Amino acid sequence: MEVAVPQRGRKRRKLMKRNAPVQIQEFPGLRERKKARLRQQIIDTAIRLFRKQGYERTRVDDIVKILEISQPTFFRYFPSKDAVLRDVGKLGFECIAEHLKSELSTKADTAERLQRLYHALALEVEADRPLWKAVVLSGAMDPVRSPEVRAVEGVAVSLLQEILAQGQKRGEITNAFPLVHLAEFMEALYHTVVRQWTVDLTGPHKLTERVDSAIEFFLRGVKP
Repeated sequence: MEVAVPQRGRKRRKLMKRNAPVQIQEFPGLRERKKARLRQQIIDTAIRLFRKQGYERTRVDDIVKILEISQPTFFRYFPSKDAVLRDVGKLGFECIAEHLKSELSTKADTAERLQRLYHALALEVEADRPLWKAVVLSGAMDPVRSPEVRAVEGVAVSLLQEILAQGQKRGEITNAFPLVHLAEFMEALYHTVVRQWTVDLTGPHKLTERVDSAIEFFLRGVKP
């Protein structure tokens, strides 16, 4: 038996639907956009100065003079000039992760993957030595001094473990050590070579040669 819905009830439901809250997509306000813009300008200006006159000679005062802002304004965005480079440090680990993902999509053996991966990374650092010297001196890629990079570093180490795990299954890498240890050794070896190269102005200036030797050393040590 069908029950007729009172006309008044129908009108009430229509009115409720009409007056229901509308989902409004929120966009950053003008103030937030201005803050984000100034933050990026501080980073860009600092990087230009690091490249031009070196990390040690660049002061916060140099950055604020160019941007025509006060030091208190600078410190509202960054606690020090070191902190300016933490975004660069994050991008560095993200770049490593992207290279690792690219290698995982290939069918090359472990040796070829690692040699190609770290040679490509070394070329990028070699092409911008003043900036990466600043990154090293600031500790921007050091997960102890810059905890913000721990998550992205963890992603890179996990991907490296995956490459090494595939190498173990193929019989190309020893099973005598835990994968996490092998990945940490490889990452530490690479970053140690980069740190030494960026600050060593008296030795050979080819980072790629140093990195290639380091990878060969690692591969010999992890043979089954």
